[in-house]
Amino acid sequence: MTGSTAATFTADDYRARMERATREAAEAGLAGLLVAPGPDLVWLTGYTPPAVTERLTLLVLAAGQDPVLVVPALEAPDAHRAAGAAALTLRDWTDGKDPYAATAALLDASGRFGISDNAWALHLLALQQALPGSSYASLTEALPMLRAVKDTAELGLMAAAGAAADATFEEIRGVRFTGRRESEVAADLDRLLRRHGHEQVDFTIVASGPNGADPHHEAGDRVIARGDMIVLDFGGLRDGYGSDTSRTVHVGEPTDEERRVHDLVREAQEAGFRAVRPGAACQDVDRAARRVIADAGYGEYFIHRTGHGIGVTTHEPPYMIEGEERPLVPGMCFSVEPGIYLPGRFGVRIEDIVTVTEDGGRRLNTTTRELVIVE
Repeated sequence: MTGSTAATFTADDYRARMERATREAAEAGLAGLLVAPGPDLVWLTGYTPPAVTERLTLLVLAAGQDPVLVVPALEAPDAHRAAGAAALTLRDWTDGKDPYAATAALLDASGRFGISDNAWALHLLALQQALPGSSYASLTEALPMLRAVKDTAELGLMAAAGAAADATFEEIRGVRFTGRRESEVAADLDRLLRRHGHEQVDFTIVASGPNGADPHHEAGDRVIARGDMIVLDFGGLRDGYGSDTSRTVHVGEPTDEERRVHDLVREAQEAGFRAVRPGAACQDVDRAARRVIADAGYGEYFIHRTGHGIGVTTHEPPYMIEGEERPLVPGMCFSVEPGIYLPGRFGVRIEDIVTVTEDGGRRLNTTTRELVIVE
C-alpha cells in the first residue's frame, strides 16, 4: 500500500477494523486471529514489512486484550511508522531469541485461531509445536467476508481505481493493433495503468484471435491481424485498491457471428448487473448472466464464474458462482464478467466492477460495452 493510501486512513480507522475483526472472530467461535504479512495485515494495520523473510512478523488479535504486532527488532522502526501503529502494541524480538515462545504467551493454549492464508508453514508449524493443544483455520475459510464490505473512503479509492482503468481503455483503443505482438499491446496497457496512478499492475491480458478462447491467456508473440477479435483484461492496484476491467475489441469490421456473440455477452453482462441488489444471493448474479448465454445455446462455452470480489487484492471473496448463497450487502465490490469462448476461433468477455448500493448496484467502470473497432 502506498503512502498516499496510508494517509487516507487514520489510526482510528485501523483500530475500528481490528476491533471488528476480533469481534467477528469471536462470533465465529475462534479464540483469535493471527495475521501474517500480506493484504490482511495491510488492511488491518497499514503496515507492510520492508521485506518478507523467514523472521516472524505476526499480528495477534484476541478478545479481551489489545492488538499486538510481533515484529523483528530490526524492523520495529518501520512498524512504528505504520498508519495504524498507535492502535496496537508492538512487541519486538531479536535474533537469537525464540519468537514463537513470545507469541505463544499471547495465545490461548487450547484455542482455535484463524490464520492468514499466506502465513508460512515454517511459522504455523512452530506455533503448533509451542502450543500442541491449539488448532487453526485459514482466514478465508473462517472469516471470508472480513474485507468484503467497503466503507465510504474505500469506495472512493475503488472508484478512482476504476476510473484509472477506464482512462487506460480509452487510450488503448486509439493505439495501432494490426501487425503488433500481443506482448507489445500488453506493455502499452501496463504503461498506461501506471501513468494513471497504478503502483502495481497485476495482469494485462491481450488475447487475440483464437487465443481469446483462453480466459487467462498470457500475452505472447502472436502478431495481431486484421479480422481478429481481441479480449483485453487488465488491472492492478491504485493507492492500494484494485481495478479489473475487460473489454473486447475487433480489428476492422467483425463478421455477423462475431457481432452476435459480442451482443449476447453484453446482454448477459447487463442481466448480471441488473441482478445486483441488497439481499440477493451471490449466485443470483451468476444465474442471471448465465441464463442469457445458456438460452442462446452457448452455455457450454461460458466456462468460469461470473465474478469475484475485489478490494486490497484483485481477487477475493465474495464470488458470484452457483452455490454461493451469501447475501449481497451494500458496500460489497465485485466483478460481473460473463464470457463466451469458442475453441480455436475467438472469445468475448465484458467486465465491470460493481458495488452494491442501498437499492441496487453501481458500476465502477463506465466505458462503452459496445464492440469497439480498432486498427
